[in-house]
Amino acid sequence: MSTAVIVDAARSPFGRRGGPLAAMHPAELLGHVQRGVLERAGVAPEEVGEVVGGCVTQAGEQSGGIARVAWLHAGLPEGAGVTTIDAQCASGQQAAHLIAAQIAVGAIDVGVACGVEVMSRVPLLANIGEGAPYGRPRPEGWTIDMPTQYVAAERIAERRGFTREQVDAFGLRSQQRARAAWDEGRLARQVLPVKLPDGTLVERDGGLRETSAEALAALKPVVDGGLHTAGTASQISDGATAAVLMSERRADDLGLRPRARIRHQCLVGGETRYLLDGPIRAADTILARAGMTVDDVDLFEVNEAFASVAMSFAQVHGVPDDKLNVNGGAIALGHPVGATGVRLLATVIDELERTDKTFGLIATCAGGAMAVGTLVERL
Repeated sequence: MSTAVIVDAARSPFGRRGGPLAAMHPAELLGHVQRGVLERAGVAPEEVGEVVGGCVTQAGEQSGGIARVAWLHAGLPEGAGVTTIDAQCASGQQAAHLIAAQIAVGAIDVGVACGVEVMSRVPLLANIGEGAPYGRPRPEGWTIDMPTQYVAAERIAERRGFTREQVDAFGLRSQQRARAAWDEGRLARQVLPVKLPDGTLVERDGGLRETSAEALAALKPVVDGGLHTAGTASQISDGATAAVLMSERRADDLGLRPRARIRHQCLVGGETRYLLDGPIRAADTILARAGMTVDDVDLFEVNEAFASVAMSFAQVHGVPDDKLNVNGGAIALGHPVGATGVRLLATVIDELERTDKTFGLIATCAGGAMAVGTLVERL
């Protein structure tokens, strides 16, 4: 078995809905990041055996194998095999898992894991279609209690006994930490600036907001009688991400210094009633496989689909506040769903390097009551 290592991971800025990045075709944005991360890593595109790209809404501009379209449009070698996957919000993270597994079994030496979602141009559920002319995803007679994500977030909050004030405080925390991270230059390394068709250079995430506890408290809940608002849910965003992985042997041959390795990975099913609470089970699986406890992990990145998801994870696993989403999360930075997993990977690696720490655990909830977990070791 080969050992898969991560040579580099990067992303575009994440644009707010209808913001500057909405001017980019998804293939242009993803291709820019695919090419950019290879150039920054010092890896010739001809080295790449396979590419796996995450994209949730594969319709319109994101249909037809968007990861392959982006790769070719960027002028990258046609000989690389490219697969586009939909594991819902776990797509980018699962793309990294699949590339790491291909390397581990010796099928390839070098691969790219990536993801894209330009939600301004291809909104969620666009692949179902107006009026669902080809039917609905769930068959007649479906009796499984699997709510919408909005209802699930409220069920989690009720399950854990959270109050509106606590949920709002977490939303404020995300914004404050993300702004501090940007102001201190902690996120700059992972971002590849994007030049728009009009020549404008986009270098920073567009979702950062000046807010306060009072402003968040004034927002209307998404669900009547619920706790979550637009200020405590992940932002609809535009963005692309990519990471270069290879066998440890090939990295040595090329004279490259790996930044990290994926020690353990999982994709698990969670409780359907709570839909988004699966990161807890994913972490249980990862920690058991690694023979580790929460105390052995230096940093946790739990995707902020909604505030209650990360809050529930922290409560159940006893994660200290100073280890959880230390640079903010999707509430502030945005959540282009197919791309987020690699953004979390890049964030963990950057922060482990910055703080001279070793282990990071990433957990992300996903549609279908699934969750993905990744244990990263800095090298």
